[in-house]
Amino acid sequence: MSKILIAGATGLVGRIVLARALDDPRMTGVIAPTRRALPPHPKLVNPIVDYEALPSDADWWRCDAVICALGTTRATAGSAEAFYRVDHDYPLMVAQHARAQGANAFALVSAIGADAGSRLLYNRTKGEVEASIGALAYPSYTIVRPGLIGGKRDEFRPMERVSDAILTVLGPVLPRQWRISPADNIAAALIEAALAARPGRHIVSAAELA
Repeated sequence: MSKILIAGATGLVGRIVLARALDDPRMTGVIAPTRRALPPHPKLVNPIVDYEALPSDADWWRCDAVICALGTTRATAGSAEAFYRVDHDYPLMVAQHARAQGANAFALVSAIGADAGSRLLYNRTKGEVEASIGALAYPSYTIVRPGLIGGKRDEFRPMERVSDAILTVLGPVLPRQWRISPADNIAAALIEAALAARPGRHIVSAAELA
């Protein structure tokens, strides 16, 4: 039986993680800090937060495991700096606060191609956040690296729509690591990683999510 904290519970993957977690009898409680209130649920604690000013000493940071599905795009964020803030700094702050309150497992949504040495902003940022959270020495640390995430988003991302259409047609002939990663599969991998809390560092590849 576990209590988990979900960062990014209103995004494409995070919404599915939240719904699954609330229905999962193995979880005694779910903490989901968000900017806007979520529908109430008996198992849910829903702090309303500003990610620019997260309270480090709040009681609700106390949990067994964290699932982080925070993320955006440079276009949505408006600048490279704003993108880095959301995809690197916010997850790191969540990881630091939860670890300080005793969390022992962390499951992170990263991306295929994550590489701290990459010249590409997206890949470099994903690689850097993987390393930054890894330095916090969580006893259990799982990195989930999907390819293009399949599912219905609230926001319109034209390039992803085009890529999704192409990959849907070519999917049967592509190597598994280049196929669409369904959001449901990503959410399932995150929840199992958080609950199992296997010691050490683990990577779930895009091929395992197809």
